[in-house]
Amino acid sequence: MSTLIHALRESARLYPDRPAVFQGCEVIDHATMGDRSDRVAAGLAARGVVKGDRIALYCPNSAEFAIAYTGIVKAGAVVVPINLLLNTEEISFILDDSGAKGLIFHQAFSQQAETVLRTASRVEFSVSIGAAVSGAEPFETLLNSNGPIPDVDCDPQEDLVVILYTSGTTGRPKGAMLTHSNLVANTRSVREAMHWRPGRDIVLLVLPMFHAFAATVGMLTPLTNGCAFVPLPRFEPEKVAEAIHTYQATIFLGVPSMYSVLLRLKDDRVRLFSSLRYCVSGGAALPVEVLKRFDEKFGIRIYEGDGPTECSPVTCVNPIGGLIKPGTVGLPVPGVEMKILDEDGRELPCGQVGEIAVRGANVMKGYWKQPEATREVFRGEWFLTGDLGMRDEDGYFSIVDRKKDLIIVNGMNVYPRMVEEVLYRFPSIREAAVVGEPHDTHGETPVAYIALDPSKPTTEAEVRAFCREHLGRHQIPRKIVILAELPKNAAGKILKRQLRKHGEIERGVRDLD
Repeated sequence: MSTLIHALRESARLYPDRPAVFQGCEVIDHATMGDRSDRVAAGLAARGVVKGDRIALYCPNSAEFAIAYTGIVKAGAVVVPINLLLNTEEISFILDDSGAKGLIFHQAFSQQAETVLRTASRVEFSVSIGAAVSGAEPFETLLNSNGPIPDVDCDPQEDLVVILYTSGTTGRPKGAMLTHSNLVANTRSVREAMHWRPGRDIVLLVLPMFHAFAATVGMLTPLTNGCAFVPLPRFEPEKVAEAIHTYQATIFLGVPSMYSVLLRLKDDRVRLFSSLRYCVSGGAALPVEVLKRFDEKFGIRIYEGDGPTECSPVTCVNPIGGLIKPGTVGLPVPGVEMKILDEDGRELPCGQVGEIAVRGANVMKGYWKQPEATREVFRGEWFLTGDLGMRDEDGYFSIVDRKKDLIIVNGMNVYPRMVEEVLYRFPSIREAAVVGEPHDTHGETPVAYIALDPSKPTTEAEVRAFCREHLGRHQIPRKIVILAELPKNAAGKILKRQLRKHGEIERGVRDLD
């Protein structure tokens, strides 16, 4: 299998004049993207960057993110994307753990960058995108590099492209190591499974590019197939609608919470979505009610898929133009195998719930400097995702819940997603999440956190009555907590760990911090 460097160069050779990035009024074609990233690679080499060095990238969605990312790759180095929502202590940990040699950051984050660089003893240089920042070189110096372009000999199977740090729900975050073959395989799988049209499709990319889903599907797949993307730095429904229309985007990538918000757009905005061929949802379970209402309002199909960061990340998707099974994450993409395992690692038959395991060229090399953690998630060539799910007779996979989110009430399994699906059917609920809470008698009990549509007032008693009508006794939430908005990460995924923390504070288990 070829390297990502080869895939990027081949795309620029085949589609030099096709748009690669639309940013404001600027249209950057593939030849120009290739030239700019080559210059960044040359500039990094001139600063002593060699194959295997780690370079941190701290930047919002933009053409500059893509140029820096691909320039780092062409230098033979490893990209370490920084989550924009992390605090300086968490960023310092990632810089130290990865052993980053350089930091490329956007001037919007200059204050955070200056703070972490004071203690980042291994970082030898820093580069600022945008306005000049004291102590950092301007990004333009890399873009104006005239030195030789590195000729890097990479082993596709062994050499890394990126280290993606997980959100660290328990303990310190782990760095998933993705190789050239991982990402080349996954971009090919995405192109085939999602019926991309090389040289023609345009992706509206508002999901954060430091995230695996956005980076692989929204940035690398276009850049290796002559297609284009439109990076937006933040999710604002009106601006998303206008950008789709302005650039005639054909594919939109989102997470469930984004589709819920887009549903609140006024009816006269629907016409702005007419250029879209389809939408893709990932990152979390898409409530069936949201999928149904989006289809009814916009006349556009949402194809739900899934995949963890460790799998580059796409493992499965409902077939584009084929049979959609609402509530499922579809079929494995080409080159990926999936199965359901019990606690002892035995494969389970159709219809039985177990852990989803994945095998394929897309599966990570392992966790950076954590061999024990790596061993824990592998059974031979099979990666254990931590998702509980099942496979139906047609081969479609459903995710019931995260293994760690399972709630056991009086010895009976309660899957939060099933309760959430019912809550989303209640007309005034726009966001819902269910977590378990310890209980002296029952072991655990479900607690529902919801956010309401302000135009449709309702009471906790009405929600509870609805639950009694549609759920089994053990599934009915013991408590219903109404919040203005549920906490989310940068990708728009609801943070259940924050809700658990909310419950611990309420019960006096944890102090406010």
